[in-house]
Amino acid sequence: MSSASDTIYSLSSGGLPSGVAVVRISGPNASAVSVELCGGHVPARLANLRTIRSRNGEILDQGLVLWFPGPASFTGEDCVELQVHGGRAVVSRLLDELSTMPSFRHAEAGEFSRRAFANGKLDLLEIEGLADLISAETEMQRRLASEHARGGVSYLYQGWAKRLTHARAMIEAELDFADEDDVPGSVSSAIWQDMARLRSEIAEHLEGARTGAIIRNGFRVVISGPPNAGKSSLLNALARQDIAIVTDIAGTTRDVLSVDISLAGFVVKLFDTAGLRDTVDPVEREGIRRAKALLDDADLILSLSDIPGGFMIPRGTSVETLRIATKIDKSDELWDRAAADIFISVEAQGGLETLISALVDRLPAHATAENFAVPSRRRHADHLAQCLDALDRASTRPDLDIQSETLRQAGDALGRITGRVDVEDLLDVIFSEFCIGK
Repeated sequence: MSSASDTIYSLSSGGLPSGVAVVRISGPNASAVSVELCGGHVPARLANLRTIRSRNGEILDQGLVLWFPGPASFTGEDCVELQVHGGRAVVSRLLDELSTMPSFRHAEAGEFSRRAFANGKLDLLEIEGLADLISAETEMQRRLASEHARGGVSYLYQGWAKRLTHARAMIEAELDFADEDDVPGSVSSAIWQDMARLRSEIAEHLEGARTGAIIRNGFRVVISGPPNAGKSSLLNALARQDIAIVTDIAGTTRDVLSVDISLAGFVVKLFDTAGLRDTVDPVEREGIRRAKALLDDADLILSLSDIPGGFMIPRGTSVETLRIATKIDKSDELWDRAAADIFISVEAQGGLETLISALVDRLPAHATAENFAVPSRRRHADHLAQCLDALDRASTRPDLDIQSETLRQAGDALGRITGRVDVEDLLDVIFSEFCIGK
């Protein structure tokens, strides 16, 4: 059975084979590794070249041993790192040897980071930022994740929480010590001026949630239109590879195809969908159903048509839609220039740069900004919205005790983002996203 008192170990570097493999050990008996396997204690925070042996004296490898006494370590516990040659046999034999040591066990997914959280080394925002930093594929993702991982956003939220705590303290003082000479007769004016400013700051911050979501998850572009409008050809042209099968047969694309491309440091997710039409084919009908469902979650819809008046824009959609006239090398004389937003020909390579520029123009303005202190996950935005709601309710209630309670609720909503209040049900979900060894 897993226990927080166990000493845990795992491969913490990348896949094998590799030039170097890092095996991390954390827990109360971590120092036993250097004594029993590495020939004795090693100086703290200095890389030591040691011969690593089994407990029976068999030489396993030669590598660097680093010793990090707690609490000044990643997890807050005693930690040892073994940097050995990254062969599968070497690492497997070393992990087998660690498994024989008393109270040692292999770490679960995210367990090192979870111990860092439990020991106050990192909060949830920093841990989520660390996970995003590991998986970042673009410059924008790296910068967003780095801002969260280094505590920049946590520092902002902590400042807001302190202001809420101060406001509650002043209200409580007025409630409990109204007759005392050193307590102001009314602190409401000063408090609510600051709470109004705080609400404005949080609301402005929350407006960046869409930017954070796009940076982290990608800008979703759905290519839609009737059969044979050139949807698959456009997907292949933008991806610069053959992703979708292209034929003159209507209904060739029956499922959603997707590919990621990089534009201006952002991930742009392109989705090729089944042609929209009435059909009795059950497979094609399912593809069309999926295409329509995808439109609601898009950041941008490219509605394609190869004939004037053929655009099929969803009714009542709030998603921005660009009308793309296709195959203009064959039908340019038929088009009124006001009838479409962009005119392209995949075969002649005409208009593609204009389309790419239009996509870049619709990416968040943070593409060139220095500030990446924005919410990056849905749960962040949800708790910030709860905080704003509590502030609104507090400002409209005349009773001091109710004002204090609603301000407490606002502070709790902020605390749940960083993990300082009532977040036990979130932990398994968050740490399950980590790879083993982190």
